[in-house]
Amino acid sequence: MNADVAVENTSAIALWNDPTAPVSARVDALIDAMTLEEKTAQLFGVWVGASDEGGEVAPHQHEMEEPVDLDALLPTGLGQLTRPFGTVPVDPALGALSLARTQARIAATNRFGIPALAHDECLAGFAAWGASAYPVPLSWGAAFDPALVREMAEAIGRDMRSVGVHQGLAPVLDVVRDARWGRVEETIGEDPYLVGTIGTAYVQGLESAGIVATLKHFAGYSASRAGRNLAPTSMGPRERADVLLPPFEMAIREGGARSVMNAYTDTDGVPSAADEALLTGLLRDTWDFDGTVVADYFAIAFLKTLHGVAADWADAAGTALRAGIDVELPNVKTYGAPLTEAVADGRVPEALVDRAVRRVLTQKVALGLLDPDWNPLPAALDATDEDDPSALRGRIDLDGPANRALARTLAEQAIVLLSNDGTLPLDRPRRIALIGPNADEPTAVLGCYSFPQHIGVRHPDTPLGIELPTLRETLAAEFPDAEITYARGTGVDDGDLSGLAEATRLAREADVTLVVLGDRAGLFGRGTSGEGCDVATLALPGAQQQLLDALLDVGTPVVTVLLAGRPYALGRAVGESAAIVQSFFPGEEGTRAIAGVLAGRVNPSGRLPVSVPRGPGSQPGAYLGAPLAHASEVSSIDPTPAFAFGHGLSYTRFEWTDLAVEAQEAPTEGEFALSLTVCNTGERSGTEVVQLYLHDPVASVVQPVQRLIGYSRLALEPREARRLRITIPADLASFTGRDGRRVVEPGELELRLSASSADPRLTARVTLTGAERHVDHTRRLHATILQDQTT
Repeated sequence: MNADVAVENTSAIALWNDPTAPVSARVDALIDAMTLEEKTAQLFGVWVGASDEGGEVAPHQHEMEEPVDLDALLPTGLGQLTRPFGTVPVDPALGALSLARTQARIAATNRFGIPALAHDECLAGFAAWGASAYPVPLSWGAAFDPALVREMAEAIGRDMRSVGVHQGLAPVLDVVRDARWGRVEETIGEDPYLVGTIGTAYVQGLESAGIVATLKHFAGYSASRAGRNLAPTSMGPRERADVLLPPFEMAIREGGARSVMNAYTDTDGVPSAADEALLTGLLRDTWDFDGTVVADYFAIAFLKTLHGVAADWADAAGTALRAGIDVELPNVKTYGAPLTEAVADGRVPEALVDRAVRRVLTQKVALGLLDPDWNPLPAALDATDEDDPSALRGRIDLDGPANRALARTLAEQAIVLLSNDGTLPLDRPRRIALIGPNADEPTAVLGCYSFPQHIGVRHPDTPLGIELPTLRETLAAEFPDAEITYARGTGVDDGDLSGLAEATRLAREADVTLVVLGDRAGLFGRGTSGEGCDVATLALPGAQQQLLDALLDVGTPVVTVLLAGRPYALGRAVGESAAIVQSFFPGEEGTRAIAGVLAGRVNPSGRLPVSVPRGPGSQPGAYLGAPLAHASEVSSIDPTPAFAFGHGLSYTRFEWTDLAVEAQEAPTEGEFALSLTVCNTGERSGTEVVQLYLHDPVASVVQPVQRLIGYSRLALEPREARRLRITIPADLASFTGRDGRRVVEPGELELRLSASSADPRLTARVTLTGAERHVDHTRRLHATILQDQTT
């Protein structure tokens, strides 16, 4: 397979193919040699599906787009291939061969031998048939463990790169503002610092494997009115700057993300895809981002069809290009002929095309796609594999033992024990009643962007491709001596209560009842959680609350287990369940992790990345609110959650003592130093999560009551203690002031060392002195938390 293309009129290597030349010189030379049509061809993608026979990819026929004629497009080149593995089920090895053959054709067909950049989804694992399905991002947040998330992302990136993919559409850095939004499962949580640190770790892992990480959705998607998908966003510039933008800022500055995807929404009438101040002024001019901005699927066309800010396709193209969108995805609609014609007749300056294509080609050069030794065959294949494609089936394993071990570790760390009266861990029960719609459902552990739920549901005759043991199966293995009886009780959302009598009968005959409730992930109303699966209230879907209440009435201890994509109000269960175990779509090893927690083999250490509401209607109810957002005597609605952000129990006990503050005062350009001791006073090993919150009682603009500014996981053996030493720069007290600039103001602060946002253990009262100080995107973003040796 030879992708080399002869360079006209010279016997020497072309400058753009010379790996010893500066990248900028290579890109400039190439742009100078290209026609307008060849330049715009680099600015769009084509949605394809790899062939399960190893042949070239086939264009995907999407209901929102006209069919694409590859033969007509390829002579001028192609910017991207959209989701070759994430469109139809395909054996990974044959898919890799299919992609390689297509890349060879693309490179051989255009004058400059430029292959396409291939992208795919990787929200909770590479979204390919047979690839590992890791816990969803909300579970990453629950783990409070950036290092583990980075390790997972690196594994995902290695798998993607091994089959020829270059770019991954993750992570989602939207901060949850309303849990009714269907895409809560795709987010990391409701706090910007948690989202930023975990999301940045994911970016670092993906990028370290050579995959271009794509931050989404920039910016404000999660702040839509009433939690509706793709709805207008109501927020002021201060909320945007202090809550929604910091995770993106951190992931660019510290993660090295090379791509950003725009949000669908408009903010105060300006769609993100048309927001030059956001995509160019802030992202590039202020933050110095030098990667590519790619359009969320169909977002440029939506400027005409949904937002009504463009008169035709050319107007939409010019508006998006001027704002700063470099690549149209998933297919060509506006950046092809409409853009070319608009440039030719003077409506769009060609300089805007050159600006975008320079960014695209710079990335391709950096990926080695223009080097003379570039080979379309990925690392997992060799030249002999083309001879007998049928022999490749099963050759590539994207779900090996190391992946599954990593998936299980993350699932175990992400499980949150919300309440426990001592029933857990279960002590050799003789009879277990296992009830509920998610107790015996293999896909109950998966989010909507997992391959089985995103693509596999459209191919019911195709095997899942990965092992997904049900909780019923893993409990049987965990409790081999117990008699486990099972009843579905009701469906996830069908409202059917015909199984209620059988469920309560089994509960009455058991020593303990495990009721397994929650969500079914899907898309656009085909599930109870996922993209386009927004809800009016946070009541459990269908008749699940009625089932839960009926089981509580029986009198047998009830352990409530949730496999869900968002937090739900649990009604009576908050006070009456013997225990509540919360899991957010924990992935392929999730049921083994849950069984381990129930049995005590795993000591739970997860903490809530989102608040669990007390009632189904008190939304939005994130902890990150000003005083007026909390309970008061002048409203009959109490938004106080049943379980607060950061909450999570353990099977052991921890004591926090000996807080020391080195100095009560520091200048606005200085820092504070604190230390404390945490001791495991229980009888078994466990992990505590120390959370650091900042409370600013008097500021020039309204502040949240508190906000997370640091955290640390401490794994401690029984009777083991460690001393934590924390350095807190004054920059962490900064916020967006009245003039729109970020400011550190003098005054008193409280630094709360807490087990959750509702459980402060130790508080340091300190004062910032001197003049107020303005800071920018180069400010310090983290406290330093060091763990001393065991004491």
